[in-house]
Amino acid sequence: MTEQIVPDTQHRGLVASLPQLPRDLAQLARFDRPIGWWLLFWPCVWGVWLAGAGWQLALLGWLLLGSIAMRGAGCVYNDIVDAKLDARVARTASRPVASGRISKKLAWGWLIALCLVGLMVLLQLRPMAQMVALGSIVLVAAYPFMKRITWWPQAWLGMVFTWGLLVGWTHLRPGDWAYSWDALAAMYAGAALWVIGFDTIYALQDREDDAMVGIRSSALRMGGKVKAGVTLFYAAAITLWALAFWLYREDWLALLALIPAAVHLAWQVATLDPDNPDNPLERFRANRLTGALVAAACFVVGNA
Repeated sequence: MTEQIVPDTQHRGLVASLPQLPRDLAQLARFDRPIGWWLLFWPCVWGVWLAGAGWQLALLGWLLLGSIAMRGAGCVYNDIVDAKLDARVARTASRPVASGRISKKLAWGWLIALCLVGLMVLLQLRPMAQMVALGSIVLVAAYPFMKRITWWPQAWLGMVFTWGLLVGWTHLRPGDWAYSWDALAAMYAGAALWVIGFDTIYALQDREDDAMVGIRSSALRMGGKVKAGVTLFYAAAITLWALAFWLYREDWLALLALIPAAVHLAWQVATLDPDNPDNPLERFRANRLTGALVAAACFVVGNA
């Protein structure tokens, strides 16, 4: 049974206890690896809290549900598209579609079910925020193909994974785009660079297999300069977030709120060991805390 559990699952015991079909569906949507929906959810929180409307816990609850469902839907779609490639990579060969345990027809059905949950969340948003959310569909649909045509699929993921920032902000401040577009653009660009950094770390796990089967990634493109590259992306992210805070509120004290996140990102880079099989995954998962620290900074700046 254990050979049918994806190696980097975070809930091996829970997943292994499920009957085969529910276990495969849970794995297909990556319910056993919550780090993905945390990383999708945190930018939503940034947009909500930077908007300065307080805690907004009910809204955040809906956005969390949407993050879980749509991250799951994105993973199912990715596995359908990448089934043949996944079967040739050691870490992903045991995925339900790649291994043949789940048919593509059933996978499409599961994808539709998850999208219906996402639709329920979408209907809780204001019309302008709904339009912004729907604007990400093309980006999401194109993402699985980016690794075939560019060395920087992580850049595309950066645009996709941080879209919730724009959704959260627009729901609460639908008429403020003209007033604060510069701060919002800087925040979004910084978020995208953050994603490039942490997903490059994640891609370190598959460098050898990716090279053999022709999958492109920023980790392969950087070669022996991965640590320097990730440092550059993280530094640029912090710089753009600081710019966003300054454009939003010209207060030097507000910039201090970013110090914990900056220190945490510096720790990631300083302790990153690209040649250690376990280290990159641990550093990648550490970005759940980074997201929380940036969220706290956004709350301070937006609500102080």
